[in-house]
This record gives sequence, structure tokens and C-alpha cells, in this order.
Amino acid sequence: MTPVPDRSEASTPSPARSTTGAGTAQRSGIGSAAGGSGRRRVAAVVRLLPALLLVGAALLGPWFAPHAVDVPVTGPYAEPSAVAPLGGDLLGRDVLSRVLAGGWDLVVSALVAAVLVTGLAAVLGAAGALRPGFGRVLDRAADLLILLPAVLGLLVVAMAWRDGGRPAIVVAAVVLGVPYAVRLVAGAAAPVAASGYVEAAAAGGERLGHLIFREVLPNLRATLLALFGLRFVAAVYIVATAGFLQIGPQPPAADWALMIRENGPGIMLNPWPVIAPSILIGLLAMSVNLAASALAPQLGRKAVSLR
Repeated sequence: MTPVPDRSEASTPSPARSTTGAGTAQRSGIGSAAGGSGRRRVAAVVRLLPALLLVGAALLGPWFAPHAVDVPVTGPYAEPSAVAPLGGDLLGRDVLSRVLAGGWDLVVSALVAAVLVTGLAAVLGAAGALRPGFGRVLDRAADLLILLPAVLGLLVVAMAWRDGGRPAIVVAAVVLGVPYAVRLVAGAAAPVAASGYVEAAAAGGERLGHLIFREVLPNLRATLLALFGLRFVAAVYIVATAGFLQIGPQPPAADWALMIRENGPGIMLNPWPVIAPSILIGLLAMSVNLAASALAPQLGRKAVSLR
């Protein structure tokens, strides 16, 4: 008799083919993951680049100004020309030179205020989440300070510290910004403080400083980076408002907010002394906020394929 082949053996897939298919799927998954990671890096760089360019231009601008910021080079509110590419301001000073030199103080003041607000809010908010009694006192104090309008707070600090200059503005920005930031950090830190590993560390006798800096804050990186971006925007607003009210910088200083106030009456003759610093203030605030959100770690669970 002719032997009949075993159908079970014939239907069994070849081990070599199975291995090849699994390897192909694995390489495909690795390639797609690498492509997604590369796209995320490119997107982050694109969101970081405007902030880096604007902050760098504001910090290095005074060294690239073509003319002295306090010396007239053309007529009052003169139109753009070869001597003054953006025209002249109310005294005939070069608008381009004053724009390049006018952002340094604003950027440094806003950065210092944002760092101080974020740092203080991180420590106080985490401490309030770990110590409920202190957290309730902190909430009541924050409620009172939140009621203080920004302009009124600036005026109070300016009257109490008449010769404070830029440091007084930074102090006002910190005092006005910490209450909002503390509430946000405390709300984000509460679930972390109630987690098992933090309670275990506290039961093991770890000090409050260890719990704040080693257990809670490392898990709030995304929140703190987003908070820094928001507080930088708020600090830019407060510092610019102070400059517009002539609290801090005084004429003939080159300051973006002060330029807007000084040159407002001549905006129909030459709009650049008002338009240029206004655009730069808005772009600076938005770009740094976008950069902070781009640097924040992405939270959430990733989908896992079961195939």
C-alpha cells in the first residue's frame, strides 16, 4: 500500500517561517518606535527654537545695537531709513538699537521671578500636602494674597521700597505669583503624598526634607515645568506693567514696556517704536511657555499591542 502522509505534520508551519515572521514584526515595531521618537524630538526642537532665539536675542542684543540708545540719530518719529532701519522715537533715537537693548532687563527679571516662584511653590506646596495642618494655613494665606490685584501689589511694593528698582519688581512678581502656584502644586502633590511608598518612607522615620525632595517633587517634574512656563508669562506681564507705569526703569533707559508708553502719542507718525516691543513681549511670553511644555515629561500610559 502507498503510505498516506500525516496531515498534522503537513499543516504545521515551518519553524523557520515562524521565526522569520516574528523577526520581521519585531523589526517593524522597533522601526516605528524609532520613527515616532525621532518625530517627537523634532517637534520638541521646533517648539524650543523660538524661545531660544528670542531669549538669546534679548540677552545679547545690547552688544549688537548699531547706535547708542540715548543719542539722537534722526528726527523725532522719523520714518525708517538707512541710518535708522525702524525709524526714530520721540527724541530721534534709533528704534532698532533701543529694541535690541530693551529686552535684557525684562527677560532676566522675568526668569528670576519665575524660578523663585516655582521653587518656593514646589517646596511649600509639597510641605502642605505632607502636613495637612500646615496645608490649611497655607491655603488661607494664599486666599488672602490672591485677592490682591497685580497693579495694586506693584504700587504697594513701589511705595514701600522707593529705591528698589528691578529687585522691587521681582519681589512684587514673586509675592503675587506664589499664592496661585502653591495652590496648583499642593493639588498635584496630594495624590503623591498619599501614595504607599511616601507613607512607607514617612513611617520609616524619614524627615520632611527627604520626603519633599526625594519622594514627592521628583514625581512632579511635568507639573513644575508647566508651572514655570505659566509663571514666566505672568512675570513678563508684571514686569512689563511695571515698566509701562514707570515703576523701576526710568527715561532715558531702553525698556520695551517703557518704549510703548513713551512713543504712544506718535504712533501715527512712526508705529515701530510701539509695535516692535509689543510684538516681542507677546512672542517672548508665548515661546517660553511652549518651550516649557515641550520639555515637560509626557505623562500617561502607552498602549501595548498584544499581537
